[in-house]
Amino acid sequence: MRDAARRMNNIRIKNKLIFSFILVVFVPVLIVGIFLTVAFRQNVLDQATQQVTNNVERIKKQTTDIIRMPIEISDKLLVDSRLTDVVNTNYKSTFEVVKAFWDYRDFRDYVHLYSEIYNIRFYTTNMSILENWEFLKVTPPIMEKSWYKAAMEEDGIHWAYISDETKENRYFLSLVRKISFPTYRTSGMLVIGVNQNELNAMISQEPFDTMIIDDSGYMIAAKNPEWVGKNISDLDFAAQLTDLANGTYEMKFDGMPSKIVVEELLPDSSRNGLKIISVFTIDSIVSGANRISLLGFGIIMISLVIAFILIYIFSAILAKRMLVLNKDLNKVAMGDLNVISNVSGNDEIGILSKQFNNMVVSIRGLMDEVTESQKQKAQLELRQKEIKLKMMASQINPHFLFNALESIRMKAHIKGEAEISGIVRMLGKMIRRNLEVGTRKIALKDELEIVRCYLEIQKFRYGDERLAFRLGIDEKGRDTEIPPLIIQPLVENAVVHGLENVAEGGFVSLTTTFGERSLKIEVADNGVGISEEKKKEIIESLHDMEEEEEYRIGLRNVHQRLVMIYGEEYGLTIHSKPGEGTRISFEIPIGGSTL
Repeated sequence: MRDAARRMNNIRIKNKLIFSFILVVFVPVLIVGIFLTVAFRQNVLDQATQQVTNNVERIKKQTTDIIRMPIEISDKLLVDSRLTDVVNTNYKSTFEVVKAFWDYRDFRDYVHLYSEIYNIRFYTTNMSILENWEFLKVTPPIMEKSWYKAAMEEDGIHWAYISDETKENRYFLSLVRKISFPTYRTSGMLVIGVNQNELNAMISQEPFDTMIIDDSGYMIAAKNPEWVGKNISDLDFAAQLTDLANGTYEMKFDGMPSKIVVEELLPDSSRNGLKIISVFTIDSIVSGANRISLLGFGIIMISLVIAFILIYIFSAILAKRMLVLNKDLNKVAMGDLNVISNVSGNDEIGILSKQFNNMVVSIRGLMDEVTESQKQKAQLELRQKEIKLKMMASQINPHFLFNALESIRMKAHIKGEAEISGIVRMLGKMIRRNLEVGTRKIALKDELEIVRCYLEIQKFRYGDERLAFRLGIDEKGRDTEIPPLIIQPLVENAVVHGLENVAEGGFVSLTTTFGERSLKIEVADNGVGISEEKKKEIIESLHDMEEEEEYRIGLRNVHQRLVMIYGEEYGLTIHSKPGEGTRISFEIPIGGSTL
């Protein structure tokens, strides 16, 4: 990035503007144009695919409606006692057969009533019956037919595209179903031919190449009438459609990229079904979208070229004005402070030109002030030396303070004032410890010594009736290193604020507990306690860098030092109730900071 920025800084502003236009405008517009073109084309293709899918669903529903009637008729004939009697009667004469056929006219009635049915015939093994194109005897050639074998081997409805010997061997989509007669221990084969005209009329209305095939691959109906009756595997351009399952595919059909929608139809109680396939070429759908996209792309390119020419002109004008200003700057750099820039205009360059003139005037004024400032500098250095001498003279040597306190202690001791002598000694020790403490960590025992001195001094001030204290120290942790002055502010807070309104019986305890992973320190008092609202304010102030209340500053400093050294989970914990005192505790991980 630095190398790129350095190289950009070496390019002239005219070329930089042109490059910026190409990078910021031309490339994004080109990308957006390509994206929109592809998206528009894909949207059109998706809409066409959805339309074809809907059409296939509609064909599936219509086909289901057409073959529903043959299924219902076969269900009725399956339990028709009259059919059972006609098929299984052992006829003695032709008259009996003719009379039986005359009485049983259901096949003809179904054909006349329902346009979906073209023909009904029944194959029987009863050799005493006569054939009348409705009832036919089963012959060895019929028994060898694949559709006959399939229906005999497995009960249920079978669909096949087979020839009808009663209709000049023309092929029809036919329902084939074995009908058993348990009473007579015989069976027959029912064949119901579906009206081909119904299927053709339905398919012919489709806008794309659509076909219905059986499970053997024979086309029983198609948009192109020439395909009807052919096996799909025999057509070079359609052979790849044989094994497709339900779904939408994209492949070449008849040498052209195409979308193919496949939907399977398995009628009720059927052992096999049909497959509906619809095909449309992608070019036929997206050709219009491509023309619109090319037109839009052409308009975008023309607009970009015009914009490029305008940017080039404007950048040339801008660069010329900046070159004039650059020449004026070079003159000033050579020492000519009488230059006046004449670049006109109120844009940024014009403002720079005016600021340049003001700068030159200011430089001339500053040159005059330099000499005067040199004189003042010498006088300022002299005054600074005098101030430094006065500050050094006003400093107090800490050893003088310690020696004075030691003299006071010895004088009190000689006069028998042992209590005052002890307090002065503790005060001196406490001041010396505080002055010696730096940013380094100290042992817990040294910090406790400072706390003990502080409590002894406060006990001397308040008296034994008002203040008592207890140090419960775990000896195992006395050498543990902790941050300096981390406990004394908590003890001071307990004495000064916790016992503020306690006239007598005040008590402060300090407890340290050394565990396997941490050192726990707790400071407690039996003072007035803190209300929940006040405690909430104090806890919030622990994170506030601007807190100004004195007792909160001490707690805040301790809390923030703990958090900064050991982490967020090692800050102060406050427990308090009004009238029950206050407990403030914290833990220090053994082994140093966690950060």
